[in-house]
Parts: sequence; structure tokens; C-alpha cells
Amino acid sequence: MDNVTVSASGGSAEDMEGICVMPDLSAIKTEQSVGASPVDTGAQNVAMGIKFILPNRFDMNVCSRFVKSLNEEDSKNIQDQVNSDLEVASVLFKALSIHQLAAQGEMVFLASRIEQETVINLQDEEGFTPLMWAAAHGQIAVVEFLLQNAADPNLLAKGRESALSLACSKGYTDIVKMLIDCGVDVNEYDWNGGAPLLYAVHGNHVRCVEILLESGADPTTESDSGFNAMDMAVAMGHRNVQQVMEAHLLKLLMGIRE
Repeated sequence: MDNVTVSASGGSAEDMEGICVMPDLSAIKTEQSVGASPVDTGAQNVAMGIKFILPNRFDMNVCSRFVKSLNEEDSKNIQDQVNSDLEVASVLFKALSIHQLAAQGEMVFLASRIEQETVINLQDEEGFTPLMWAAAHGQIAVVEFLLQNAADPNLLAKGRESALSLACSKGYTDIVKMLIDCGVDVNEYDWNGGAPLLYAVHGNHVRCVEILLESGADPTTESDSGFNAMDMAVAMGHRNVQQVMEAHLLKLLMGIRE
């Protein structure tokens, strides 16, 4: 018989694989840039690939080569609008949606878009906001900027996903702290069968688990499959998370006795 760790609820690590799995945001379509015309759609689709070749501090020569490498029709659509490498970059980034800019950490273009348009809480077709995209991709500076400019951290996507649950699933501690400081619900349960604490435990994000428990996360909350945070930590062999959970539960018991 295989040596499989079994939890208090009889679950194994294999049982946990499909539990508390956040949707892949890279597969989610984002809204076309506000104010973009059908003619701009081709350029926007082309610009979707920019994140694969341009870092946040992009190289203008790379940007120019990118445009030149496009097929003739797409290249002409963009080249017709620009006269310099700087303008090439500007057109490409303008073609990105507010969600893509947030996910990629493009602060300058993001700030400009928000100043010109009412899009800071704009939800894409799955209900994800720029804040959610930034939180899911670990863009600390963008999250801070959006929160300072009235982004709503309590908005939920169609599956009731929150910026907090997305950050917890990836272990982005600084973002988790920022969102909790804004007063978000640490026990928000979504339709994927999880809560922030369950996502943090599933991902073996020890510090996130500590922060959530210190902030009032309920360790007894169960996934749709009936596993609570401790069950999950034991079954998945996340010993450090398990120790944090045990210490927290012991502290609660001592408090009750006193």
C-alpha cells in the first residue's frame, strides 16, 4: 500500500488537488479598452503579447522589433499611428485594457488611464477588477496605488472571488496585509469552495496563514468537500502550516480556559 498521509477527515494529499483551486486569470478575457473602436481591436489583440517581450522598464529597440515582426496587416495598423519608437510603445500600451495594465504593473499608463476614465473598479467579463488582477499577480505598488485612489477591495467576481483570496492563493503577504488593513472580510467564502485561509493553507503559504489567523480567520471553515484548514495542512504534508494552526488552536483553548 502506498505511504499516503491521511488527515483527520480521512482525506489524502491526492484528495486535495482539486480543492481550493483559483481560476487561471491568464485564460480570462479582459474588456476592450474603454473608448476603443472596432478598428483598434486588431492592435489590442496584438498588444496582448507585449508582456512576453517587454519588462516593466521596456527596451525601445525591443519594442520596435516587436512591431516589425508582426504580420503585414497588423504592423501597418500600428505603424500608421506612430512616428517614433516612443509612440510605438504608447500605442501598444494604450491598446491594453485597464486589467492588463494592472496585472503587468504598468504604473505610468495605469495612472494615466484612471485619471482620464472612470475605470478603477471596472469589472471584466468574469467580474475581476483591476485590483483583483494586480493582487493575483503580486503587483504590490499597483495594489497600493489602486487602494489609495478609491479602488473597492470588497468587490467580488462572479464566482465570489475576492482580491484577498487571490492574493492568499499565491502567498503575496504584503498585499494580504494591505487588504486586511482596509477591512475586507477574511472569511469571505467563494463558489470555488474556498476561503482565504483555505487558499493560503493549500498553497503552503505559512506567513499568510499566520496573518489571517491573527486577523480573525475562522479555522473551522470547511471547503465544499468537507475539509477544514487543519485537515488540509495534515493531508498535504504542510508541516509548518500545521504547526501554526496547532499553536493558534492551543492559544484559543487556553483563552477559553482562562
